[in-house]
Order: sequence, then C-alpha cells, then structure tokens
Amino acid sequence: MSIAATFGKAKAEGRSVLVGCMPAGFPTVDDSITSMVAMAEAGCDVIEVELPYSDPVMDGPVIQKASDIALAAGVRTRDTLKIIEAVSATGATVVLMTYWNPIEKYGVDAFARDLASAGATGMITPDLIPDEAGEWIAAADKYAIDKTFLVSPSSTDERLAMTVANCRGFVYATALMGVTGARTSVSSQAPELVARIRAADPDLPVGVGLGVGTGAQAAEVAAFADGVIVGSALIRCVLEAPDLATGHQRLRALSAELAEGVRAGKPA
Repeated sequence: MSIAATFGKAKAEGRSVLVGCMPAGFPTVDDSITSMVAMAEAGCDVIEVELPYSDPVMDGPVIQKASDIALAAGVRTRDTLKIIEAVSATGATVVLMTYWNPIEKYGVDAFARDLASAGATGMITPDLIPDEAGEWIAAADKYAIDKTFLVSPSSTDERLAMTVANCRGFVYATALMGVTGARTSVSSQAPELVARIRAADPDLPVGVGLGVGTGAQAAEVAAFADGVIVGSALIRCVLEAPDLATGHQRLRALSAELAEGVRAGKPA
C-alpha cells in the first residue's frame, strides 16, 4: 500500500498513522526482517527501514549503536534492498530512511529503480534539502517513489513552504532540535510546527518524529499530527534485551502499545 493510501485509510478511521523505524541488518539481516514483520503485525502502519550509515549526523546514540552493529556484521545497501523486499512482501507499507552519500555512491537513478522494485513506496532523506535534490526528485518522480524531506522548528516560513511543496506522501516534522531519541515529554514546539506546515499545505499529511517512546506520548502527538514516528524506543527493545526472543517479545508489546496510542489520540 502506498504512503498516501496508508494515511488516507487511517484518516478514514479517524486516527493517526504509526511509523516504526528499525535499522536494516540489526543485529543481522534475518533478525531485522523478523523485527520489522513483528512491528507490522503488532500495529505499525508503516515500517521505516533505516539504511545503516557510518556518519549518521541526525541519529541519537541508540540508532547509532544499532547501525554500528549492523555495519560491523557486514550489512550493505543491497542487503537493505533485500530486507525491504522481504518486509514489503508481507503487505506492510515500507519507506526507506537514508543519508545521501550511499545513494550517490550507488547511482541515483539506479537506486530509485531498485528501491521501487524492492517494494518501498517512499524515501526519507534527512541530510538532503530540496534545493539540492534535483537529481533525486527527478529519479523519485520517474519511479513513483514518494519524497519526504524534513522541517524543524527553526525552519523559516519560506524554507518550510519550499520543503513542503517538494514532498509527496508526507512531510517529516522534527519536533525537537537535536538528534533522535526517546524523551520523557513531547516537545511543546511540535503542535506549532504542525500548524505552520498545514498553513502551507492543508492536504499533505504531517508525520512527527523525535522523542516519542510510550503509548501515552503517541496519543499526545496523534491528537495534532497525521503520523507518529518512533525509532529509538523500538530499537531499544532489541538492543537492551538479554536475548533476541525477549527483544522481539518486547518489540511486539511496545508496538501494540504505541498503536493503541495513535488510535486513542485523535479527538472526536
């Protein structure tokens, strides 16, 4: 299912979308597939597959550690595409989150082609801004891949409007300044940022990320956003577990809690 269709379905049900993130190949290729399928089965509407990268400037310590484990185990870009293929084959909506350097090394058009072939419906590019993304925008349009760029509370109105205009599928609103990671409370800047995005384009879904780690926080964000994006809290379930079976059990439990939160969060 496409990102637009997934957001549309959730809107018709009067709720927000839950986007769950997991690095490809963490701790192994097969284990990451098991984790992502478990997340989808437990209620994540969209699986955000992160391509492990050696210099993840936006990611906090949890995602960095998980990515380092995947890289040390030898995961590569082609493994990530195989993981996307396996997860999307289950019927899950899959998007890729990646820094730009690996795409440039792979070849932009070839990567867009192979990403679409693997079954991903979109790509999030945290370190790529639209005014420097001409080659990617052309390739994404050619292969019908939704383009998600990021906006933050510090974005000027002009830059926010330009970024939103270049997104398709949804726009990623970073609710906090700084790197990713679960927080004890949700940023007070997030509702204002979502309102600014909606003023620029009332029809484009807004996903809010950076900081959500509990069902209660998911409900809080779902009250004003179209999508709730969770990464570090889900990854920690596996990263800090004594064994993989326990990790996957914890992952299912938290995914279900978050899914319940996004379903409870929309005001009637």
